[in-house]
Amino acid sequence: MGGSFKIATVRGIDIKIHVTFFLILIYAAVVFGSGSRGFNGAIFGVVATLMLFGCVVLHELGHSLVAQRFGIPVRDITLWPIGGVARLERMPEKPSQEFWVAIAGPAVNVVIVAVIFVAVRALSSLQIGLDISALERGMLRLEPAILLAYLFSTNLFLALFNLIPAFPMDGGRILRALLASRMAYTRATAIAVAIGQNLALLAGLYGFLTGQLNLVVIAIFVFMGAGSEGQMVQVKNVLEDLTVRQAFTRKTEALDPDDRLTRAVDLTLGSFQSDFPVCRSGELVGMLTKTDLISALQNRGSNAFVVSVMRKQFPTIGPGDSLFRAQQLMVENRIEAIPVMDAGRFQGLLTLQDVDEVFRLLSVSPQLLQARKGSMGGQTA
Repeated sequence: MGGSFKIATVRGIDIKIHVTFFLILIYAAVVFGSGSRGFNGAIFGVVATLMLFGCVVLHELGHSLVAQRFGIPVRDITLWPIGGVARLERMPEKPSQEFWVAIAGPAVNVVIVAVIFVAVRALSSLQIGLDISALERGMLRLEPAILLAYLFSTNLFLALFNLIPAFPMDGGRILRALLASRMAYTRATAIAVAIGQNLALLAGLYGFLTGQLNLVVIAIFVFMGAGSEGQMVQVKNVLEDLTVRQAFTRKTEALDPDDRLTRAVDLTLGSFQSDFPVCRSGELVGMLTKTDLISALQNRGSNAFVVSVMRKQFPTIGPGDSLFRAQQLMVENRIEAIPVMDAGRFQGLLTLQDVDEVFRLLSVSPQLLQARKGSMGGQTA
């Protein structure tokens, strides 16, 4: 993921930090250090936030390790200012699997709360406890009792918050898994999305009336996250039974590595193709995307050679692969076209526009799916 760097690897899962993560440390230092707390409060804020995000990593590892038990590859875990995100190669196929993957995260937070409670009871002879009252009074110092109290309360909050039955929280996925065990997956998703968005509207209204702007922001985040989940499932429902072969463009203009960018501009204006495979003697050696072309024209000029600006590392897809998987690959890599390869040979390009056209047609007329399968299934790339 762009803008992230790896700090560790656990069970083959890369743990990454996005560069914007450090904004939360600055924010914590400012907020906890405000007023009379000063430097000591700022230091407490930074240390407590780092410890909290250590718990966030454990939360995401809970999801990830359970997913791996079900044979689902996990790409990485990335820490952002708003939390952590575990990227799974695919969503669990069975409702029971989604249930256990989703509930594993909050379960980790509950375990952390229990461990802190037991540890404090065991260490009571050393006068180490949970100084919750110090947090309430704003007396923030780097003392074990206060740090443990902070971790205890925040992990309890994380467990409860994530169990709210609304996407993108774990509770939304748990709710869908329970519903999907009794009805169709798409209908279960629609119900879970509706519940999540209605809860978000109520929370946002309450936050607006009471002046709690942070609650309004959370409500907006939940509402949009639920809608995004519903849209993704709708797209998957339409595209998952289709293959790349049924949608990709076979007649594509290609560039040579020794071409200058002026040729790419001419082809764009003449054919309206904006992403180009770069081939030498019929072999795919690179990709020149629209974004790369525009950037190169601005920084290097139109006489620059294609080989100097093309991408040499890029994802590819096979003609028999799922159209939904191809669409997800393009979204994840922030590209609008992906080369289609068959037995090591370049066959053509699949673009987001190709996918969008198929999706719009089949969304309006689902009966076209069988006709499209019949007409396209016999073609070879």
